[in-house]
Amino acid sequence: MYWKKTRRLTLKATVLALLLPGLAGIIAVELSLTRADALEAANAAYDRSLLGAIRSLDLNVSTASGGLSVELPYRLFEFFQLTARGDVYFRVATADGLVEIGSPDLPKPPALPAIGTPVFYDATYLGDAVRVGTYVRLLEQPLSSSGVRELVIQVAENLANRREFIRSFMWRATLRDGSLIALVGLGLAGLMAWAMRPLSVLAAQVAGRSDADLRPLESRGLPADVQPLVEAVNRQMARTQAVLQRERAFLDDASHQLRTPLATLRAQIDYGLRETDPQQWRHTLQALSQQLDDAVRSTHQLLAMARSDTVALQPAAFDLGDFLRTVALKLLPQARARSLDFGVEPPAAGTPAQARGDATLLGEAFGNLVHNAIVHSPAQGKVTLGAAADGFGCSLWVRDEGPGLDAAVQPRIGQRFVKGRGSNGAGLGLAIARNIAERHGGTLVLEPAGDGPGLLARLWWPSAGLPADGASA
Repeated sequence: MYWKKTRRLTLKATVLALLLPGLAGIIAVELSLTRADALEAANAAYDRSLLGAIRSLDLNVSTASGGLSVELPYRLFEFFQLTARGDVYFRVATADGLVEIGSPDLPKPPALPAIGTPVFYDATYLGDAVRVGTYVRLLEQPLSSSGVRELVIQVAENLANRREFIRSFMWRATLRDGSLIALVGLGLAGLMAWAMRPLSVLAAQVAGRSDADLRPLESRGLPADVQPLVEAVNRQMARTQAVLQRERAFLDDASHQLRTPLATLRAQIDYGLRETDPQQWRHTLQALSQQLDDAVRSTHQLLAMARSDTVALQPAAFDLGDFLRTVALKLLPQARARSLDFGVEPPAAGTPAQARGDATLLGEAFGNLVHNAIVHSPAQGKVTLGAAADGFGCSLWVRDEGPGLDAAVQPRIGQRFVKGRGSNGAGLGLAIARNIAERHGGTLVLEPAGDGPGLLARLWWPSAGLPADGASA
C-alpha cells in the first residue's frame, strides 16, 4: 500500500508524499472543469459568429422572382471564413428540400428547430468535424407545390479553430497549475525544513550526549505538539536514571553483603586447618554450616530483591486459604525445629476467600515475613498466619511473640539492608515484602501484636487496579 511505504520516509517527505498527490488530484479535477468551461465559452463565442453569418444570409435571401435566390455578401462571408480559419459551408432551402442553394448534404438537426430559434450542434461533414447552426423562418408564400413555407438556413464551420483554441487554453492552464504545484511543493519543503529545525536541534542534542547522560531534554522552543513527546521521554529517562541508581546502590550493598560471609568462611576454614583436635573440627564445621546457610539465604534474598524490582507482574485469581497452607507447609520444618506453635487462620466461612495478584511474588513476600516471625520468636512460642479479603482489598498477616521492633530502626524498617535487633540476616526480607506490596498498589504494615511482646506484620493490596495481562504494574 502507498501509505505503508510512506512510513519509511522522513516526516517532511511523508507530508509531501501525502499532500502533493492530493493537490495534483484537485488540480486534475480543476483542469477538467476548466476544459468544460472553456469548451462552453468557446462554443458560445463561435456560435455567435455562426449566428451572425446566418443573419447575414437571411438578410440576403430574396423570393421576389418567384423562386429562391441569395445575394451573398461575399466580403462579409469571406471575412467570416477568414475568422474561422477553416472551411465554411452554407445551405438555404425550403423545409421539404425541393428548393435549396449551397451545400445540399449539410448534416440536418435531429429535429426541425422551432421557427425563429437557432440551434447549434456538432456533426461530421466530408470527414471533418464541423459545428452547424440551423435557423428556420417563415416565407410570405410557399415556393413549391407542397405548400411548405418554412425556410431553413444552415451555416457550418470546421472545428479545427475551436479545438486549437481549447488546446492552447488548456495548455496554458496546465502550465499554470503545474507551476503552482511546483511552487507549493517547494514552499512546503521550505516550511517543513523551517518547522523541523527544533527537532533537528533536539536530535543533535541527543546524539551528542554520552551513554551515561540522562539529563532531561530541553523542551523550550519546540512546537506545542512535540512537547508532550519530549516530556514523556524525560519522564522515561528519569525512571531509567532512578532504576540505574537503585541498581548501582544494590550492587554496592550486595557486594558488601557477600564479601562479609565469604571473609568469615575463609577465616573459619583457616582456623579449622590449624586445629588438631577432632572436637574443634566438629565445632568449626558446624559454624561453617551455619555461615553457609546465612550466605545461601542472603544470596537468595538478593536474587529475590532483584527479581521483585524487574519481573513483570502476572496477576491471577487465587484462593487465600490454599495460599496460606502452601506457605505454612514450606516453612513448617523451620517452625518445628524451634518447637513453635505454628498455626493457620484461613478466612472464616462465608467471607470472601478469593484474591487477585501475582501469587509467586506474594508468596516470596509473605514467606519472608513468616521466616522473620519464626526466627525472632522464642522457642516454644506461637506464630500464627492469617488472611482476609473484602470489597476494598486483601491482606496476609503473621503474628509472633518475638521482641518486636527496635524503636531506633522502626522508621527505616522496610529499607534495604536495614536490620532490627537480634537479626542475623541481610536486612532484605522486609524490603522485599514492602517492594512487592507496593508493586501491587498496596503497603506493608508492622505494628505491635497486642499488649504483650510480639509483632503483627500485615501485607495489604487493593482488590482492583491490577493489570489483566502480564504487564508490569
